[in-house]
Amino acid sequence: MTENRVLEETYDVVVVGAGHAGCEAALASARLGLETIMFTVSVDSIALMPCNPNIGGSSKGHLVREIDALGGEMGKNIDKTFIQSKMLNRSKGPAVHSLRAQADKQDYTREMRKTLENTEHLTIRQAEVSELMVKDGRLRGLKTVSGAVYRCKAAVLATGVYLRARCIFGDVASATGPNGLQAAVHLTDSLIKNGIRMYRFKTGTPARVDKRSIDFSKMEEQLGDERIVPFSFTTDPDSIQKDQVSCWLTYTNEETHRIIRENLDRSPLFSGFIEGTGPRYCPSIEDKVVKFADKDRHQVFVEPEGAYTNEMYLGGMSSSLPEDVQYAMYRTVPGLEHVKIVRNAYAIEYDCIDARQLLPTLEFKELKGLFSAGQFNGSSGYEEAAAQGLMAGINAARSAQGKEGIVLDRSQAYIGVLIDDLVTKESHEPYRMMTSRAEYRLLLRQDNADLRLTKIGYEIGLIDEERYQKLLKKEKEIAGEIRRLQNTMVGGSDEVQKFLSDHGSTLLKNGASLAELLKRPELSYDDLAAIDPEQPALSEDVREQVQINLKYEGYIRRQESQVKQFKKLEGKRISDDLDYKEIKGLRREALQKLDQLRPVNIGQASRISGVSPADISVLLVYLEQRRGK
Repeated sequence: MTENRVLEETYDVVVVGAGHAGCEAALASARLGLETIMFTVSVDSIALMPCNPNIGGSSKGHLVREIDALGGEMGKNIDKTFIQSKMLNRSKGPAVHSLRAQADKQDYTREMRKTLENTEHLTIRQAEVSELMVKDGRLRGLKTVSGAVYRCKAAVLATGVYLRARCIFGDVASATGPNGLQAAVHLTDSLIKNGIRMYRFKTGTPARVDKRSIDFSKMEEQLGDERIVPFSFTTDPDSIQKDQVSCWLTYTNEETHRIIRENLDRSPLFSGFIEGTGPRYCPSIEDKVVKFADKDRHQVFVEPEGAYTNEMYLGGMSSSLPEDVQYAMYRTVPGLEHVKIVRNAYAIEYDCIDARQLLPTLEFKELKGLFSAGQFNGSSGYEEAAAQGLMAGINAARSAQGKEGIVLDRSQAYIGVLIDDLVTKESHEPYRMMTSRAEYRLLLRQDNADLRLTKIGYEIGLIDEERYQKLLKKEKEIAGEIRRLQNTMVGGSDEVQKFLSDHGSTLLKNGASLAELLKRPELSYDDLAAIDPEQPALSEDVREQVQINLKYEGYIRRQESQVKQFKKLEGKRISDDLDYKEIKGLRREALQKLDQLRPVNIGQASRISGVSPADISVLLVYLEQRRGK
């Protein structure tokens, strides 16, 4: 009788999933020299964009810039594959400026796959992972549905929306992942068996429609920026200036809303057919009509899916209504009166985890060697997923090497805010990054992500020497030019007074430094060249940093002072074996939350829902007394 044999292989790091989180995790691990294998249910779905055809946006653009500054790939990939680019919020301050680019979906996937396939130490494998191999509280490997065994030192779960996925519109439900791809149905049981707490979340996507059936004359054209700003700090801006495609804006109306209201009984969202919790900040159109009943219209963004396809994406109108209702409501929108649907809108349910089971390194507290990233952690969005994937990949690699993990705090990066929120705060809906979540957003601008994080990327090993030296040169140029402007005085000469008058600026009574003049809102660094013959020829990004640092100097100093206080609390470590039941004076709710979440420092403890400032004072006193013993 022939003995049954199974394939058995060994890698340093295993990555489960090849979406935006999995791609960044696998690339980070492999680029750090670890033998890495990445599993996907379909090689054709690598870096798939199953929902909106864009990268970036408000606050999300910050994440992409930070990923790039640390040595990740998303920014480079969208620079290669965008078809329209725009800097959002230009009329506001620099803290909320954020890049957003339309992608050619097929090109985006193709380019990322090419990068992955040509990365040393990285193997791509099409197979469904079904089981964790755990011994003595540590991950030892994973099994696939075929029974194959992949032993490893660390693994990253980046399953996205594929775990027990179910796509739904009307009363039609299919057990598939997005775009009809195979769902992963086996791993959840193994996760639960190993004590991992699971949630059931949902997200949705609008219909894709045929461009030829749209009347664009009834819509508002949305153009890209005249001068395109790249996402990646390594991309030469001159190399990506090109003709861009248009996007379009239209609106729903009362007739749209009437049709939706009359068919709510057929919506699986309201009938109870959908079990999962959806994202608050990206609701379906039926959700909007119910929750914002006072609004007589909602925006609909009509966006191309790529340069070589007629498919258009109807942003703002995601839905799980039956297909006959979808046709009826879409055809009430100006410009869509004769629209033809290529792909129905649908909702998708999937399994994810309670991310409070994770350390700030994204490693499971109770399962050493196992890391987690992306929508599997209860977040939403490609950018949030990629940011977590990068950090999980870095830390899985470092774990395999026996090194300490890397944690970015809330004062260093939007990535730090994102991960801290996920692992600290209770959330019963998909988490979305927003600028308002970042307390120190004036310091965490998208324009200075390289100055904040590239040194860290270099120390980790993802930034090469040439890029690091360019950063040091940039820092030197910025500091030198700021000093020069602060030390260069101008008086009330006729030339200077005329310059000020021409720019609507108050005339000088006494001398002033060029730095003081630059702080005036009506004057820019480039304007000052008219009265500054010594102004050096600096790059655009250096000039931008000089201007922002001087114009917002007072506000920046104030936030830097706040960060010092924040760092003090983050620096007060809490040992993992602390028995909170010994601490007299803690309220019962605080004791339960602290004991459950096991915060790593006082700062994290103070951000736990249900832990009051008084509880933190009690905890601080106890820790001081304990240290004194």
